[in-house]
Amino acid sequence: MSRSIRIIYRNQQGRLRKNWNWDAITKRSAVIITAAEWSAGRDPFDETGRPNLGAANVYVTNIGPHDPEGGTGGVEFYLHVDWDSPLHVQVTIIVLDPIEDFRVAE
Repeated sequence: MSRSIRIIYRNQQGRLRKNWNWDAITKRSAVIITAAEWSAGRDPFDETGRPNLGAANVYVTNIGPHDPEGGTGGVEFYLHVDWDSPLHVQVTIIVLDPIEDFRVAE
């Protein structure tokens, strides 16, 4: 069964190392992460806003789930925000069922 969480990172720019601790994740978890520029909604009672598909390149690389290290498990990743000024970014972390097998390719 999949689970997901959405996080807003404010004022992001460049290549940033992130870590999100969450008990739903272990090193055997299959994790997908998406990112987009985020714009606050015009309704002052709606803090969710929405993705803004503007000209900035916003993406995630190097996704690494990890086991608990003195707390809950989690995932580390790099958030890239290629723009001349800081932007607000919406990140969605999706955790799928644990991987079924592990192999080494040659």
